[in-house]
Amino acid sequence: MRLRHHHINFRVVSRIIGLLLMIEAAFMLIPMLTSLCYGEVDCLMSFVWSALVTFACGLGLSNVPIKTTQLRRREGFLLTGVVWIFFSAFSVLPFYMSGVLSNVTDAFFESMSGFTTTGLSLIKDVETAPKGILMWRALSQWIGGMGIILFTLAVIPMLNTKGGIVMFNAEVTGISHERMRPRVSETAMWMWGLYLFYTVLLAFLLILGPMDAFTAVCHTLSTVSTGGFSTVNDYATIADPYSNSMILIFMFVCGVNFALVFAVAKRNGWKAVKNSTTFKWYSLVVLVTSFIIAARMLHHDMALNNSKGQPLFSDVDLVNHALRAVFDTVSAITSTGYAAVDFEHYGTFVSFTIMVVMFFGGMAGSTAGGAKIDRMIVMIKNIRNEFYKVIHPNAVTAVRVDGRAVPQFLVSRVVAFLSIFIFYMVVMALIYNFLGLDNPFDAFFTSMSCISNVGLNIVNDLDAIHPVAKWLMSLEMLVGRLELFTVLVLFTRDFWFED
Repeated sequence: MRLRHHHINFRVVSRIIGLLLMIEAAFMLIPMLTSLCYGEVDCLMSFVWSALVTFACGLGLSNVPIKTTQLRRREGFLLTGVVWIFFSAFSVLPFYMSGVLSNVTDAFFESMSGFTTTGLSLIKDVETAPKGILMWRALSQWIGGMGIILFTLAVIPMLNTKGGIVMFNAEVTGISHERMRPRVSETAMWMWGLYLFYTVLLAFLLILGPMDAFTAVCHTLSTVSTGGFSTVNDYATIADPYSNSMILIFMFVCGVNFALVFAVAKRNGWKAVKNSTTFKWYSLVVLVTSFIIAARMLHHDMALNNSKGQPLFSDVDLVNHALRAVFDTVSAITSTGYAAVDFEHYGTFVSFTIMVVMFFGGMAGSTAGGAKIDRMIVMIKNIRNEFYKVIHPNAVTAVRVDGRAVPQFLVSRVVAFLSIFIFYMVVMALIYNFLGLDNPFDAFFTSMSCISNVGLNIVNDLDAIHPVAKWLMSLEMLVGRLELFTVLVLFTRDFWFED
């Protein structure tokens, strides 16, 4: 049997990548102005050169001659996967040229962690880094939070085609990819409009609090994208009650499906929320997990106080534990990665509980990472149906979510997704363990943190990890952000060849 290459229009893919690189260069003007305002000359020049190089390369690629602008399924998948790599590769320049990160491996890791909204960082002392770099880290998460391709669909009308729909489905998280408007470009514009509204509102609210304007803006960009990059080494040091409350609310909201928010605002009011099975599960998981973590923290502190002969607890302790437990639970399930408390202090039980909600993730169609709670609902209901069929083998059952039956092919896809998700996560954990993460729990937690795009870290020194592991972690972040199939399909024979 002789294999033939599928014809892929690389020229149109190159042209669109070129247009996007010029947009990335334009985004670099923001940290450039930030460096100018704070008098960071070296950092300013690193962004000037980075923007010039990025724009020049983008201009060259955008002028590649093409015969047609048509995008088919394969071009859509290829473009969606490759553009994230291009964005991260050119984002290496300011990190490397400013001297904040001394090698390409670390700079690429930082860039990919930013754009995929993972939030793991190799910068040892964030507080001494230039303000321009801190702004670029936060901005990269904001760009990646809603999606590079989704931004492209909103600003390049020619992509409102079959290939554009493929790109939309490949990047937007979820099972069925519900669209708010008939045209995919209109849906992208609505989603970005809501995203901008969240951003402006949270920035305004944080600036009203104790945070200075720069810190407030950076944390806004990291919160609405559920990314988690901070301007300090330990977020808990600036976690005042007001700012914590605002960030907690917006983390939770940004973990909600944008289509559900759109329905609340435009069509069905709160009836849409009432009828949403997924939202109910999402809220219930947050409440139950928060209660479990708060109870464990309270029990730990009561035992510690008892051993010291101190009062067991006060009402203030109870409230503080509850608030910190809710904050850390929402931070984990939405893949933001802020930590209001050192959960390792309370033992592996709290770490394991956090890891479980990291796996669940927020709602599909949000900026949150993880496997998505929508898929967990489908899986649990499908398992329940299978048990029912053991007793009633001739029964006809259906998985129902939000009052509608989920087609069997989608149920099968969910089962395949979760199987691959777990398999890939375990394999990568084994590789990390082999490459130097000697504690198996640390290796597994790191792997889940990468593929769920959470960014919570229990490894004391990420910088000491083997360089190969850093590249593999970067790939795992990308695979997790684009939800497995979009990236992994590029490594299959059927994508490139036909029989």
